[in-house]
Formats: sequence, structure tokens, C-alpha cells
Amino acid sequence: MSDLHEYNFLLRPQDRSGLMGHEPALIWFTGLSGSGKSTLANLLEHRLHQQGVHTFLLDGDSIRKGLNSDLGFSERDRTENIRRIAEVSKLMMDAGLIVIAAFISPFETDRSLVKDITGRKHTLEIYVATSLEECERRDVKGLYAKARKGEIQNFTGIDSPYEVPRNPEITIDTEFCTPESAIEQIIDLLRDREIIQ
Repeated sequence: MSDLHEYNFLLRPQDRSGLMGHEPALIWFTGLSGSGKSTLANLLEHRLHQQGVHTFLLDGDSIRKGLNSDLGFSERDRTENIRRIAEVSKLMMDAGLIVIAAFISPFETDRSLVKDITGRKHTLEIYVATSLEECERRDVKGLYAKARKGEIQNFTGIDSPYEVPRNPEITIDTEFCTPESAIEQIIDLLRDREIIQ
């Protein structure tokens, strides 16, 4: 790696974000499978797009089918999955975008690594705190039923732990909070942080 050198590009990240009319950021949704992360991420991106904000949404299933199709679900592979997503997010932030990411990301060390890579100032952690019981009741993809039967190994919440975020910017419990109310909280946070107007 000692032979790698940063090139001195004429354009800087702030030059690109200056054209966007808003600051770059990473909005990182974390929570159990079925908690509502993707639903909230999708609604947030739609709302920001309506306001003329430049965004890109990264979601677990789409990343696993492409960029990270070579990774399994061991703890090591999960960490590498999150690391790669963070690096892609950083590139998109350097392009001036607000990146919206929806990933279970069960380990605190991995979520901390994301912030180290993308920068803590503009990385906002949103914890979707829906209970395991409610996620299992929903079981949108039928994954909990398979995990309970032993057909899926290392499934978060069943035979692999989920470490609750220590200091998320926002905690959303979709059992008691409507998606619309959750989106308003996030929009208010983005305005408070002067990421959007």
C-alpha cells in the first residue's frame, strides 16, 4: 500500500456539494430485519427528492446481489459488507449527495467504523427500534420462520445478536410512530444540522 498516493484533483468535495444546494450526508438506518428500515428510507428519499435534494438510496438486498455478492453472513463477512458500503457512501458523499442507507448492521463496532470512514459530522444514525416480536409477526420476507426452523444460520435476533446503538441521532419505534411522523423527525434533524434548508 505504500506505493499508493492521493492525486491532487482540481475539484474538491465542497466544490461539488456547492452545486447541489445542500451539504452531503449519510443517513444510516439500522435495526432488525422487518423493522421498517427500507420503508422509511424509501419514503425519506422520495420526500427529499420532492424538495430538490440530490440523494441515492443503498439497501441491503440490492447491495448483496451486486457489489457484495461474494460475501456470506459470518461475522467477518458482515463487517466487510458494512465496510464496503461505507466506502461507497463516502464516494457518493464526495460527489455531493445525501446517501440514505438501510442495513441491519447489528454490531456497534461496524457502525462506528462507518462513521470513521464517512466522517462523524455528517453521518446520522437512525435506530429503527421495532421489537423482535413485532418484526417476527410481520416477517415480510419469511426469514424469521426459516431461521426458527434452522434453515438460515447467523440470523440477527435469532442466533446472532443485535447490539442496540448507544447514541443514535433518532430512535424510531414503528409500532408507535407513523412513517410520516418519523420522516418529519429526520427532516427536522437535517435542517437543524444545516444539511438541508
